[in-house]
Amino acid sequence: MSSPAKKRKRNGDSSQTRSIESFFRGQTTRQTAETDVTEQTLSDEALARKLQAEWDQEANAHASSSENPQPTIATPNTDVSTSALPIPPEPTPVAPVTPKKNTLSLQSSAGTEDTISQTVPFDQSPQTFDAGKFVAELRSHWATEGGDASYALLTRAFVLANATTSRIRIVDTLVNFLRVLIEGDPSSLLPAVWLATNSISPPYDELELGLGGSAISKALKKIYGLDNQGLKTLYDRHGDAGDVAFEAKKRQAFTLVKPKPLKIKGVYQSLMKIAMSKGSGSQENKQRIVEKLLQDTRGAEESRYIVRTLVQNLRIGAVKTTMLIALARAFLYSKPPDAEFAIQPHPALARLKKDELAELYSNAEEIMKASYARHPNYNDLVPCLLEIGVTEELLVRCGLALHIPLRPMLGSITRDLSEMLTKLQGRHFSCEYKYDGQRAQVHCDDQGKVSIFSRHLELMTEKYPDLVSLVPQIRGESVSSFILEGEVVAVDHETGDLQPFQVLTNRAKKNVDIGAITVNVCLFAFDLMYLNGESLLDRPFRERRELLRSLFVEIPNRFTWVKSLDATSADSETVLEFFKGATDAKCEGIMVKVLDNASRPNANPIPADADTTEQVIPVEPSSDPKDNTAPKEKEKGGRRKALLSTYEPDKRLESWLKVKKDYSTSSETLDLIPVAGWHGNGRKAKWWSPILLAVRNPETGALEAVTKCMSGFTDKFYQANRDKYTEGSANVIARPSYVEYYGAPDVWFEPQEVWEMAFADITLSPTYPAAIGLVSEERGLSLRFPRFLKVREDKSIDEASSSDYLALLWEKQGERAKVEEGPGKQEQLGWQEE
Repeated sequence: MSSPAKKRKRNGDSSQTRSIESFFRGQTTRQTAETDVTEQTLSDEALARKLQAEWDQEANAHASSSENPQPTIATPNTDVSTSALPIPPEPTPVAPVTPKKNTLSLQSSAGTEDTISQTVPFDQSPQTFDAGKFVAELRSHWATEGGDASYALLTRAFVLANATTSRIRIVDTLVNFLRVLIEGDPSSLLPAVWLATNSISPPYDELELGLGGSAISKALKKIYGLDNQGLKTLYDRHGDAGDVAFEAKKRQAFTLVKPKPLKIKGVYQSLMKIAMSKGSGSQENKQRIVEKLLQDTRGAEESRYIVRTLVQNLRIGAVKTTMLIALARAFLYSKPPDAEFAIQPHPALARLKKDELAELYSNAEEIMKASYARHPNYNDLVPCLLEIGVTEELLVRCGLALHIPLRPMLGSITRDLSEMLTKLQGRHFSCEYKYDGQRAQVHCDDQGKVSIFSRHLELMTEKYPDLVSLVPQIRGESVSSFILEGEVVAVDHETGDLQPFQVLTNRAKKNVDIGAITVNVCLFAFDLMYLNGESLLDRPFRERRELLRSLFVEIPNRFTWVKSLDATSADSETVLEFFKGATDAKCEGIMVKVLDNASRPNANPIPADADTTEQVIPVEPSSDPKDNTAPKEKEKGGRRKALLSTYEPDKRLESWLKVKKDYSTSSETLDLIPVAGWHGNGRKAKWWSPILLAVRNPETGALEAVTKCMSGFTDKFYQANRDKYTEGSANVIARPSYVEYYGAPDVWFEPQEVWEMAFADITLSPTYPAAIGLVSEERGLSLRFPRFLKVREDKSIDEASSSDYLALLWEKQGERAKVEEGPGKQEQLGWQEE
């Protein structure tokens, strides 16, 4: 076994001061029996014991006249066996020495966990859980450790959330955890929300930790006594950095420093310090912060979630919507001690029937989601909640604001023009070219400050200084402030010809010099959401579009409107010609948007202050008994929900429809994540082929394998893919526990890309777990004849197709088979098992 000195030197300790290894030069170590701790942990403990013995010996030299004093060691009162540790020969008893104030002594890591936090039953139903019963004891406990809520409490919530796949149980756990903080330590609520959402800042002002894998691995080795081989062995076994930290901490019998209890605020502040650390010496500073966090963890679970936080993969089955739901519900049950807003007494909420509680939850959640969609920043949202609770006033205080991007409205996908016309029968709509560019949200205040955001809410003002310079020219005289939306497309400024999205990606993202721009762009505007201090979200699309086109100035080939056509479902030939024109112009297809709130010109107008989310309009039955084109969204009494033309942030509605050109009109496309590959055969032996792809499960955060693909790739793409996912690189990882697949690929990819895939149809499969439990309890779904189309560089893995959407396509496929081919088709299309 290597000596501690050699281990320190190998791990990069080049200190010239009095180092630990200086005490043991010339000493040899002997092999010891294997124990349940790692080799490096044994070395640390042996090192501490020997070092303590040396210091005790020095102290005894001053207290005794003995010529050959023997060392003693001050060890803690612990039951942990140390028989396997290499220690000096049995010392001759000497007079006891009183330990000096700063004398080093071993600290047992056993019994340091926060047992009080570990007993809180967060996974109970909120109707049963009484936060007040636990707050007093927790406050008293926190007071002995500084007063703020402990990180152990957050860890307890993470552990319970991770222990279940039930979305209801996960939400209940977060609700109860948030309630304890609201009542017990409101000042810790905001950092807890950030930590639980796996982020530290809003997306438009995103702070990056900037931590590489080496920083975390160094900290694990230093704090938990792992050597390189021990770290690799644990990672190969578990495939998750957090699980590695869990195992390492669990095996650590002693520490040299007693852990200082971590606080929720303290952990968040440490992450902020890491993110804000810049310039010379920043990496060393980040390394020290990471090591201090790991050193202060009390128990293996805290270690697991500190590391998962650092690698930004909590894996607790909670997504953005989960936290919004949990916050909404928590403020129905609890409020801060000094808050003035009213809540129902807990006994009254406990007596509510299931449907009554569901309605109460739904109303609060809608307010919360609507506010966050308009103002996606917890730094503003959480303080408002603590002051006023979940009320309508929240939409005013945390509503639409300049230079804070709202989450964009999204369109639903349709198979083809006929399906689109069926959905919008009887309605007036606008068809717009769907340009192959980058969606952009442009903000401008009355001082002329301009901000430009992507569809992911990322700030990209620096990327488009040419668009910023256009704002004074396009803003009409009566316009003081605005928020508009459009598509940024690469164009030839001389001819106006549209260029592919790949050309646009060649522009630099930061520090773009307007004089050095080689890829020119045009902003094709299509919506106006804010004008002169007033929100336009509740205005019909026809009105918003009219304001946009009448108050702004068009500049050919630089700023203009999307090409559009107003029509009804009766204008099928005209719409078809428009669609062909869009595809001929190198567009992806068309967007179709409902123009007015009413379904017919003579329909009664809808009041501007009405609740439009649940409005229904009468449907006139068709006089033709063979008419199968009538809308299918009927409800009882011949009524259906209206497709309204208001702008609904962060919602995907059928009042906006996408009609895209696909390689096959008989199928949809899916945006899948490549997660693994196999060594190819024959000509493809030097490449990865086939490649395993997955959908994301929005409830658990897992990636579920759905198919293998080896079609649609060029040799050039194969080579580039192999270069990217080279064995030994950071893009190739050990088997990740968050990818669900029953097989064993040759190599696992770090999930980071989204590929658009076409396919013939969807099948039930015993091999792939995608959407299992949604259409079958025993089988998942897979794709027949998958074919690669392109890399979706405009999408992150969080926007890849979900298992829910895959299940929806499966159901639509079944409906089409019954209508188009009759019952016999079921044996031919998609129902055979793979």
